[in-house]
Amino acid sequence: MSGTPIDYAAVFRVLPGGLLLLSPEFVILDVNETLLHRAGRDRRQVIGRYLFDVFPDNPADPDASGMRNLLASLERVVATGERDTMALQRYDIEAPGRPGVFAERYWSPVNSPVLDAAGRVQLVVHRVEDVTEIVRAGARAHGDQERMAAELYARAQELQEVNDRLRASHARERQVVLALQEAMLPRPRPVGHHRAAVRYRPAIGALNVCGDWYDLAELPGDRMAVAVGDVVGHGLDAACVMGQLRSALSAATQVADGPARALEVLGIYARSVEGAESTTAAQAIIDWTTHTIAYSSAGHPPPALLHPDGTVELLDGATDPPLGARPEHVDRPEARVPFTDDAVLVLYTDGLIERRREDIDVGLARLAGSLARHRGADAETLADALLAEPLPPGGATDDTALVVIRL
Repeated sequence: MSGTPIDYAAVFRVLPGGLLLLSPEFVILDVNETLLHRAGRDRRQVIGRYLFDVFPDNPADPDASGMRNLLASLERVVATGERDTMALQRYDIEAPGRPGVFAERYWSPVNSPVLDAAGRVQLVVHRVEDVTEIVRAGARAHGDQERMAAELYARAQELQEVNDRLRASHARERQVVLALQEAMLPRPRPVGHHRAAVRYRPAIGALNVCGDWYDLAELPGDRMAVAVGDVVGHGLDAACVMGQLRSALSAATQVADGPARALEVLGIYARSVEGAESTTAAQAIIDWTTHTIAYSSAGHPPPALLHPDGTVELLDGATDPPLGARPEHVDRPEARVPFTDDAVLVLYTDGLIERRREDIDVGLARLAGSLARHRGADAETLADALLAEPLPPGGATDDTALVVIRL
């Protein structure tokens, strides 16, 4: 039996919970027997129809909110690619064979996305349990069925309203943080006659943004300093720490003797900044006169050097612990590599390569493959490709800073 193919359509139809399979536009594509039984419908009445045409709110109830709440939940699933569990809902449905007559019903819904290979929402599974009898049984046990049912429903609606307010508050804070991020990470001007492409991609989560930064600076001679960093934490606090560290590294770079010394100065400064512990950062100094790159890393993923023949070299020869996590009076390492004209240097934060339950080497190999495929592209096109190709299912779960320089 172990080699027998599983008929998942048959499994779907007999699962005990009520299930609807919806398109991203909320058209009903399939339904299982449990839901048909609970709703008093047959397949011909539901398949291929818009969900809320089949199950509208009770027009005689001006306070009905089940349809509005369910629609908001489904839209969140499509927008975020994440499961959404709803509070207990009162959602009356039309009695079978009695058009316009609605029966009081209580439901416990969960909405889950089905993602395609590119991480886009392909389907939505709406799972719902009919808890009407549980609500009524609890009410009967307390001797006042109508009052207890109304009380239970009111508490569930209060929870729903609290959740909605929290989502709105998080959305407002996200916009504030993103505005702060944009102000502190402006698009860079050309450094001498060299141009770089920079990107910042926020994560999907409401506050899962704004710990990452990049920085570019012109140095005496035909040289450029480029750095990226990642603050532990998210939201406004991380954005403020990020701004302080970015400014401090930019200042240190102008006077320090190389990237290792600049990161050492930054590490000393980070000890006095609350929330800066365990920040990672990497800096490279490109010298077009000698065609060399000097680099150093404080616990950060290695920069990638794409050679004109398509080979990718990970600059991992000068890696040290994150800021504030190394012994004092020990010099940070620094390494130097040569480059040829038309090579590409890429610095990035871990949101570009790391995936849950995946070894980091897999992400680094994915980055190298993407660089090789697009080695002939200009910096702007290459930056867009690097962000788009390795995007995980459901969208980015961590923010990403990226710098691409064609040498």
